[in-house]
Parts: sequence; structure tokens; C-alpha cells
Amino acid sequence: MNKTFPLIGAALLLATSGAWAQSQGVSKDEIVLGSIQDLSGPLAGFGKQIRLGMTLRVDEVNEQGGINGRKLKLLVEDSGYDPKRAVLAAQKLVNQDKIFAMVGHLGTAQNMAAMPVQFQKNVVNFFPVTAAREMYEPFHRLKYSFAATYFDQMKNSLPALVKEKGAKKVCTMYQDDEFGLEVVRGAKEGLKTIGMEMAEETSFKRGATDFASQMQKLASSQCDFVVLGTIIRETIGGIATARKLGFNPTFMGSSALYTDLIHKLGGPAMNGLYATMTVQNPYTDDASQPIRFWANKYKTKFNEDPTVFSVYGYNIIDTFTKAAGKTGANLTTDSFVKVMDGMTIPPDIFGSAQATFGPNKRLGSNVSRMSQITDGKWKVISDYPKN
Repeated sequence: MNKTFPLIGAALLLATSGAWAQSQGVSKDEIVLGSIQDLSGPLAGFGKQIRLGMTLRVDEVNEQGGINGRKLKLLVEDSGYDPKRAVLAAQKLVNQDKIFAMVGHLGTAQNMAAMPVQFQKNVVNFFPVTAAREMYEPFHRLKYSFAATYFDQMKNSLPALVKEKGAKKVCTMYQDDEFGLEVVRGAKEGLKTIGMEMAEETSFKRGATDFASQMQKLASSQCDFVVLGTIIRETIGGIATARKLGFNPTFMGSSALYTDLIHKLGGPAMNGLYATMTVQNPYTDDASQPIRFWANKYKTKFNEDPTVFSVYGYNIIDTFTKAAGKTGANLTTDSFVKVMDGMTIPPDIFGSAQATFGPNKRLGSNVSRMSQITDGKWKVISDYPKN
């Protein structure tokens, strides 16, 4: 008789832990979300802004009573923009903190390193802050992506700008990892459509600070158009170095460098830079009253200006809230996936394109538009392509 009790106890324990695993991170009054940001490395500027944007929306949701009576709890870990640290952060969030979903994880290589840890425990990778195709390809039921891909941004926008500028030699400087390579692959595909090839290539390792040899190489090749597979300091450092050399091609980058940090930190040397983008940077003196109102609310709360990365963070939590709200009282990974697979997200005040998801469509929207730094500010200079 005594022998059966431990077995029954063990069976009950297994049964309850099995039911719990299905909806880890969801209790009667709380939903636990995790995010991995760079808070100490080369993209710490972005990481902090994403975290603050998320925090603003989390606080608003909780002030309004939460999601079907459950408050949101957001746990943020620092990767330092290092894929190895991203794995450790994912293990902590998924296995110790028992998060329901990973939201807005920053970085291509970092997401690719962390996703296997999440997927083992049925944890959704929701709207990572990277536009790499791997965020929704190959298909996985736990992948949801919002960002027009670097590949398509370049492929679709580069040819027209090259033609407009009458460029003869298109070259590139890129970060030597999956992010930089995606920018270059898209650029090469775009050049093919106008019968051109990439004339010269140079790269740098993640975290580099000196770009003299790369810019000298492009200058001596007489490039008149440079595609940048860069983010913050490589954009500023690269362009500043080029200007010192008297090398002034047209510079164009992806949405990864579409941030006010470029002109705030880089100064007048950054004027003329082009970038593909979707939602626009929320300047506190923006012409749009809704953007001004939102930007000033953010500034009042955090005592600093918001950026486009603040908007990404805010929108990621906003969309999660809408989807989780539609599951009703029974929030599980399966019920969340089911709702997301019928989700349409209309354009917002920041100028995002409409996003749609389905059982086989895990990228919300793949269109982008173009901005340029003029007089120390990003100005939108093209609209989304008409279908």
C-alpha cells in the first residue's frame, strides 16, 4: 500500500507540471514577459530605448487593469550584444523566470542563438527587434516578426536611389555577421535588377571602433555610392572617417541605422545620409499632433527624448496586449498563436504599414519607405510602394 502513494503523488506532480508547462508565465493575476536587450554593449542606446518604450506601454496597460484581469510583468536581461550572453539570458528567462513569451529581443545573431532555448519550452519569439529573414524563416509556429526585412529594404529601395544619383560604382561596408550579410545580399539583388554589380566590399567585426582602413579601401576604389551594413557607432565612425579623407559618396543604410542617435552623436557630418525605414522617429516638435503628444508623454516619464526604438518597444507590447486580450481568460501559447494567426494590425500614428498574420504568414508587413538626414533631422522622403 505504502509503495503506491509515492507513485500516485509522482503522477499528480507530473500531471500538474505538464498543465503548467503549457502556459508557463501565466497565473491568475499576472503574465510574465521576458526581453533580452543590449544594455551595456555597442547597441546599449537602442536597448535602453526599447526597454523604456515597452515600460511605458506595460505601465499604461496595468493602470487600465491589465489584460483580462492579469497585470503584465516585464523582465529584461542584458546580452551586451553578445550571442553567447543572449543564450544565458534566454536560459534564465525561460527556465528560471518561466516567461510566457519573449518580446522585442534585440539583434540578429542574438535571436538566432536564443530561439532554440525558447522553442524547447514552447515560448513564442514575439516581434524581435531585427529585420533578418530568419525571424520568420524557416517557418516555426512560435516565430512572429514585424519588421520589413533588411534584404527586401535594400533590394526594393537601392535601385531607384542609385539611378537617381547616377552612381557608377556602388560599394559596401558591412558588419561581418548575419545582420550585415543580409543588407549586402539585398543590395546585390537590387543592383542585379539595374544591370549592376557591387564594385567593392569591405567589412568589420561586431564591436569595431576604427574604420580607417575600410574607408580608405572604398575611397581608393573611387566608389560614388556606399551601402552601409552598419548600426550606430559604425555608421557615425565610418561616415566621419570618410569625410576626413575627403571621400563623399552617397551613403545609404537600412532601418538598423534609422535613429536620431546618428545625427545627435554624429553632428553635421551625417547630413545627406539615406535610410530605409517604416515607423518614423517621434520628434517632440513633430508636425503631427498625435506624435508630439506621445513623444512629450514619454519625455515627461523618462526625462529623455523618445526614438524610433522607443516606438518599436511601445508597439510590441501594444500588439501583444491586443492579441493576449482576444484569448479571453484562457491564455496559453496555443490560444495566443490561434489569435495571432487571424490578426490584422492597422497603421498607427507613427506611420507603420498595415500588418497581417496568418497560419503560414509570420511577417506582418514587408514594405518600407525612405528617409534622409537634412539639417540634422530625419525627414521622410518617400512613401510605401503602392501594390
